[in-house]
Amino acid sequence: MRNHYWTCSKFADWLRGTPKPQAETSAGWARWNRMARAAHPVRYWLADEGLDYLQKIFYWPTDTLYAIKYYVNNRWVTRTHALTAHPRDIPRGEWRDVGNRFLPCLFNELRDFVEVELAWWHIAWEGREVRAKYQAPFYAAGWFRWRTWRCPQAGLDNLEWQMSLTQDWLDDDHPDRNHSSPQADRAREILALYKWWTEVYPNRADPYEVSGWSAYCEQKREKGTLFFDEDDDKPEAERVDTKPMLDQINEMQARYEQEDEDMMIRLIRVRNSLWT
Repeated sequence: MRNHYWTCSKFADWLRGTPKPQAETSAGWARWNRMARAAHPVRYWLADEGLDYLQKIFYWPTDTLYAIKYYVNNRWVTRTHALTAHPRDIPRGEWRDVGNRFLPCLFNELRDFVEVELAWWHIAWEGREVRAKYQAPFYAAGWFRWRTWRCPQAGLDNLEWQMSLTQDWLDDDHPDRNHSSPQADRAREILALYKWWTEVYPNRADPYEVSGWSAYCEQKREKGTLFFDEDDDKPEAERVDTKPMLDQINEMQARYEQEDEDMMIRLIRVRNSLWT
């Protein structure tokens, strides 16, 4: 991705004879292209296609180096061909069944999207003051970007900015002009999912602790009566004592499983918005 295109320069506007808009809707761009091509067909081709060919030839050496750098980055650093879990969620070398990999792998990717991708987006086209605010190193943006800089606050600030976007492209008298934009709505959902994974999920109560089962087992262990050869050998009074604990464990685990499934479904629904 270039940070400057010759076809968008002042020289291109002069050569074309029709200035290119700074921003437009898809319908607006279509109208402008038809108008500019009809006004000066040859000049339009020179400005919008001829200059593009020349820029590709001029930048071929640096573009080639850039492509090599990004291949190395994507293949061995960010590993964009794979979904991976952080060691805090799946320790390296430990076995996890496929079904148990989905949740941490998907939400670790969401976390990286916010803390790495959106953090980069938030400073990519800003000046030194903004980069200094987030203490961004030289490899955080620009040609030397290596996709390893992580800044949760920059990512959250980017989501906050996105959530403030309104439908300002609508006509002034349109009733939805000042309403929240679809991009803002998606940003709110991404933030909710991110906060669930980073704040709610890791702090959920342990069913074995809450139910008292852990304390009960510890007492049995100290007395040397924790294990029975057969469950049928367990005294009736003990069955009465342990049933509420086991029922609470089953209820909490079922609730957590349902919550995990619901959040994964929400993440899948917002997947097409996870790009920068």
